[in-house]
Amino acid sequence: MEMLVFGHGYSAGWLTPLLRAEGWRVTGTTRDHPDRVRAAGATPLIWPGEEDRVRQAIARADAILVSVAPDASGDPVLAAFAEDIGRAAPRWLGYLSTTGIYGDRQGGWVDEDSPLDPSTRRGQARVAAEAAWQALAEARDLPLHIFRLAGIYGPGRGPFRKLREGSARRIVKPGQVFSRIHVEDIAQALLASIDAPKPGAIYNLCDNEPAPPQDVIALAARMLGVPAPPVEDFDQAEMTPMARSFYADSKRVSNRRMLRDLGVTLRHPDLQSGLAAILAAEIAAEIADRDR
Repeated sequence: MEMLVFGHGYSAGWLTPLLRAEGWRVTGTTRDHPDRVRAAGATPLIWPGEEDRVRQAIARADAILVSVAPDASGDPVLAAFAEDIGRAAPRWLGYLSTTGIYGDRQGGWVDEDSPLDPSTRRGQARVAAEAAWQALAEARDLPLHIFRLAGIYGPGRGPFRKLREGSARRIVKPGQVFSRIHVEDIAQALLASIDAPKPGAIYNLCDNEPAPPQDVIALAARMLGVPAPPVEDFDQAEMTPMARSFYADSKRVSNRRMLRDLGVTLRHPDLQSGLAAILAAEIAAEIADRDR
């Protein structure tokens, strides 16, 4: 069995070992990090660049995962390979989207049936990309699965380094709340779908505990035994436009369908367990580095 991943980055790096353990061969596209793809256990393809080899991989693939964000021109995978994917007809096709497509709900709950009302250009581009993939799937009878990911965290993407360096910030916007998902749980949810496809399905991937961003920093500081950064008011805080845009939406995302239909038991159902696992992994890595 062969899996092709468009955009073999952080999340795919956790999925690939699970696939290989089940006997899959994995190929992943990358712009300029082939060593990272190899380190995860996949065969790298440079794209843009090796289009002919990518087309050959599409033709061989039993499953295809798309983890490439749309750009100003639309979805780059569709632009380059829509006809190839339509002809190949894999038995599973996955598209990684974002919960940003629901927009701002002022802290209210959303599920997969909630209206799509993005408040940012990134969210609007994702809505258009989802619709384009759904149109291709309908036209070519492809087994499309859409996964709307909440904020991704995990080893290398936690708050501990910034706390140690003194660069972490505790910015408070009243009423602000986010949902998150540990990368290990993204990988196991994708594997569950690959093992039991349900064409047309849409899943929110998130944990059980939406939380304000400042609570993440405060909890991580307690785990490290260091003082939490001072509170900064969102309206007064100096931030880049990109950083400020992440506070545009406030919502709680339901994971009920993921838990029920995919049969997933979250390994990190809340921030406490997720951050504890990250800290333990970082400490283990530091010890291993010292022992070399």
